[in-house]
Amino acid sequence: MMLRKPVDPTEASALSDSTGPVIRLNPESRGGWPSHIPLRWRLSLATGSVVAIAVALVSLATFWLVSWSLTAEVDEELSDKATVLIQKSADPAYVEDIDEEIERFKIYNPDTRVSIAPPSSTFTYGDTIAVGGQFTRDGYYETATHSSGGERVVAKRYDVDGTQVVLARDMQNHQQLVTLLGTMLFFVVAFGVILEILSGMVVAKTGMQPLARLRRAANYIAETGDLRPIEVQNDDELGQLTDSFNHMLAALQESRTRQAQFVADAGHELKTPLTSMRTNIELLMMLNKAGPNAAISQEDMDDLEQDVMKQMQELSTLIGDLVDLAREDAAEKEPEWMDLEDVLDTSLTRVRRRRMDIHFDVDTEPWFVKGDPFALGRATLNMLDNAVKWSPADGTVRVTMHPLSDAQVRLRIDDSGPGIPDADKVRVFERFYRAPESRSMPGSGLGLAIVKAVVDRHEGTIVIKDAPGGGTRFEVILPGKAAAD
Repeated sequence: MMLRKPVDPTEASALSDSTGPVIRLNPESRGGWPSHIPLRWRLSLATGSVVAIAVALVSLATFWLVSWSLTAEVDEELSDKATVLIQKSADPAYVEDIDEEIERFKIYNPDTRVSIAPPSSTFTYGDTIAVGGQFTRDGYYETATHSSGGERVVAKRYDVDGTQVVLARDMQNHQQLVTLLGTMLFFVVAFGVILEILSGMVVAKTGMQPLARLRRAANYIAETGDLRPIEVQNDDELGQLTDSFNHMLAALQESRTRQAQFVADAGHELKTPLTSMRTNIELLMMLNKAGPNAAISQEDMDDLEQDVMKQMQELSTLIGDLVDLAREDAAEKEPEWMDLEDVLDTSLTRVRRRRMDIHFDVDTEPWFVKGDPFALGRATLNMLDNAVKWSPADGTVRVTMHPLSDAQVRLRIDDSGPGIPDADKVRVFERFYRAPESRSMPGSGLGLAIVKAVVDRHEGTIVIKDAPGGGTRFEVILPGKAAAD
């Protein structure tokens, strides 16, 4: 059993489904890229897109600024010319020859049409130009500008005498210049994007070389099973990735070592009862074939049969402990809140049935723990079984459980046995370890190893001490709370 530890929200958001046969990354974490596109292409296209957007924005801003500046320059020039014409119109001599003056103006301004309404005149001289736009006041002058038919029109009116001049500039040259600028900017953007994609591919290929080495190393490990760590060549993110990969290799190596040791120890422990049971069964078969001529007494026959049954019971116990220990190492179960006092009461009920000659002194309080009820029940049962196994007839097993704080509880189980030597108090939690004094007693040497594994996975601690007045004390501290939500 492996309890799930709290996961950081930023890490948890990267997982969308961790209950299936594989851990699936959140599809959103791919950023919308199809899975078949190589990473170097993604990097190149991503950087190229960023550069394209940046260059396009700069180009659009440049295009708009140049176009606006040219238009503003034309407006200012036409406004100045209109002011000059208004001032000249105040001269009666100029008005008398106004048609000639307009023609003379067009000679020097061939791309500009002009319309003049002199002071106190109901006629307009020159070209017919439509006045549009909103007039804005600047001192004694009112000015309106607008674009019409490919021309830029500026109308200016003098409030003192009512003179009005309208000028229309042909913007064809302006449009050609702006179009040329837009074309140049387009090619600049296209060239910049292509150059960025090509350079991005080169940079991405160079930057992906450590990942390629890591991939080759992973393939080598998968083919050969060699779990030696990979050399870390850099201190950057790729180096950190390699370091994390090495941590995974170390965990795999440790798991392989534990598995090999577990199989070796289990094989050794199973070999002894199987060999003994096989010998006794073969002897029983020989005696059965001999029939009445068998040279063995009925009492010896009964002892032999009881020995076989005892060995079968020991073998069943050992196999059960191996299954429980394998479950502790491999299984993963969602934790749930439970009352540890109820779990302890269930284990006490089972133990009392086995040793009715033992007195139990129980003093416990409700305490809620988040974990696996089956595993905690197995752990408490193993500790109680160990206590009654070493307690003599009419002995006492004391069980106390009281909070140490708002977040911790202490469980103590004291027996009336001979105690455990100091040298063995740590080793008794090792798998298959049995102290010399206990080798003649029934057991597999796995019960306390299961207890230690369960307590560790529930983020608790367990120690062995001498009980007051003799015997052994198991002291377990577990997290939790005094009341359920």
